[in-house]
Amino acid sequence: MSAVQRQGGEEPARAVGGVIERVIADVPVPRTHEMAHPDAAAQRIARDAAKRAALVSGSLALPGGPLGLLTVLPDLYLIWNTQRQMVADIFAVYGRTAELTRTHMLYCLFRHAASQVLRDVAVRSGQRFVVQQLGSRTLSSLAGRVGTVVSRRVAGSAATRWIPIAGAAAVSAYAYWDTLQVAKTAQRLLAQAPSQPRAEATAVVEDR
Repeated sequence: MSAVQRQGGEEPARAVGGVIERVIADVPVPRTHEMAHPDAAAQRIARDAAKRAALVSGSLALPGGPLGLLTVLPDLYLIWNTQRQMVADIFAVYGRTAELTRTHMLYCLFRHAASQVLRDVAVRSGQRFVVQQLGSRTLSSLAGRVGTVVSRRVAGSAATRWIPIAGAAAVSAYAYWDTLQVAKTAQRLLAQAPSQPRAEATAVVEDR
């Protein structure tokens, strides 16, 4: 039985999905503000966040063996928290904080890892992309489906945590790369989805 399975007696997908729901439960307050040159500022924010994520992930994986496996869920939670703050800060430097919602956050954090699950969240409308704002039950369902996809990756890479030092280096490198992918998704979304009026940005697709 894996560490994820042992965590609270939950199945891996449910455990990971639960962590995702906690991460997107709210949108963090940005730690920056609108910038005259947002592209360069966003790249700096992304690099700094990637370094923090790599440091956290590598440190948690250092014990190796069973102790390293027990850090899987805390590792995911801390990395995703770092990434969600990064997304909030990137939106802020573009002056788009008012548009950022839980749906945007889910899309930015996991579009690169679970593209099939999230492919209908951002839809083309004319010359731009519009992020559909989803109700709580729909978001919870999507988080669960993303959790299923992510848990498979976690299970596939868990063996690296048995190897001290080398395993930590591999986990750290992945966290760095993963964080940069999240930043790219956020910037791409901002470029392809021109600023929306607040009423349009927060329109919710009702749960059924």
